[in-house]
Amino acid sequence: MTDHGVSGDLLAELTDRRAALAGRYLRPGSDRPEPTARGVHHVALLSSDVERTTRFYDGVLGFPLIEMFENRDYRGSTHFFFDIGHGNTLAFFDLPGVDLGDYAEVLGGLHHLAISMEPDQWEAARDRLDEAGVPYEHVSGTSLYFLGPDGERLELISDPLRWMYGAPVG
Repeated sequence: MTDHGVSGDLLAELTDRRAALAGRYLRPGSDRPEPTARGVHHVALLSSDVERTTRFYDGVLGFPLIEMFENRDYRGSTHFFFDIGHGNTLAFFDLPGVDLGDYAEVLGGLHHLAISMEPDQWEAARDRLDEAGVPYEHVSGTSLYFLGPDGERLELISDPLRWMYGAPVG
């Protein structure tokens, strides 16, 4: 990835600020309470085309479509789910008749969604991305960054869950 960011005095200030926040809130595993949640039930994104989204996520990425029904909040809209392993699902809505505009990174919005895969499945997905002509950036030997059908940023990572750059997270 390209080296983006700030430099000079602001970088030093942000580094100090991050260290202060970590000192205030980050606790060793032995001192942390158990989480109150069971996990992410689903992440819901918007789709401009149900079939194109299904071909990409089910076909290219290998995440089986497991459910499809009408959205309870918007008549005519489809709510559909893909299995991304370990009881986790990735959901989509289409909103017919609504001008959704192009994907944009906004505060509170999606920067990217990182999905862990076993290394052999990761390699197979990389090959399917190549076959489908989907450009990607290969970073640190473990991550593929690319765009989904509606411009959503995605990452396939061959590190195990709760690992990043070859080291445990938390």
